[in-house]
Amino acid sequence: MFSNMDHDKAQLMRMATYASTTVAVSLIIIKLIAWFMTGSVSIMATLLDSCLDALASILNLFAVRHALAPADKEHRFGHGKAEALSGLGQTTFITGSALFLILEAASHFLNPVPLTAMSTGIWVMIISIVATLGLLMFQKHVINKTNSTAIKADHMHYKTDLLVNIGVVIALLLTYYGWPGFDPLFAIGIAAFILYSAWEIARESLDLLMDRELPTEEREQIKSIVRNHPEARGLHDLRSRRSGTTTFIQLHLELDGHLTLMQAHAISDDVEACLLAAFPDAEIIIHEDPAGLKEPRPEFAP
Repeated sequence: MFSNMDHDKAQLMRMATYASTTVAVSLIIIKLIAWFMTGSVSIMATLLDSCLDALASILNLFAVRHALAPADKEHRFGHGKAEALSGLGQTTFITGSALFLILEAASHFLNPVPLTAMSTGIWVMIISIVATLGLLMFQKHVINKTNSTAIKADHMHYKTDLLVNIGVVIALLLTYYGWPGFDPLFAIGIAAFILYSAWEIARESLDLLMDRELPTEEREQIKSIVRNHPEARGLHDLRSRRSGTTTFIQLHLELDGHLTLMQAHAISDDVEACLLAAFPDAEIIIHEDPAGLKEPRPEFAP
């Protein structure tokens, strides 16, 4: 059962997916009109990017809905990795679109085509910039509240779009006042930036799917919290990972060997409460060990 905090986060994540899908579809319509009127390959680049954004946002909508489903008998750790799968799927679409864009822009670069209806194209891009900026601000708010991987991936898409849209306005102006080759040349630059963004999304998604440890700073924070407890004698075998919006933390807590089971349990609960204060969305498992007990440990253990 979700707590009120979990329910609020789930609601924010759903609203973010609805907002991104609505913005993407709206931008497709106006950019399609602008492309037909201007013939600009830069606008075609942003149109293609918006089409993929719409597809990715729809994919995100279903992924987030699945990821937010509570744990069940077949998925005891929940469905959080659906977000990472969504992010990985998005990179496939993004990479394909960027490669297609490079080929199309190269063709226009070798055979420049005069642009028409420049003012219409510029106004369309300004509208796109305003809509994208509004969506980014909302997504940033949702990420700060939920730390959702899927929303982060979508946010990166639209951050790229914002830069691309600004760049297209510049490219159109340069093309109008100078050389037609600016338009396809800028499109190639956009494609390269899109490829870089795809790599960033893929890397984070793969880290989640492969259960990569938390960043060193966060692991050191966990160790510091545990060691600062007055009854703790140390810790070992710290393991951590993220799945969706949930952080999983496991560790062996070293305690005085003369404590009773009830005393050790109470201390462990207190340490867990301290960790939850720093990592409120975490699921924590603590195993109590007598301090100084020699036991086999993996080479990578702290």
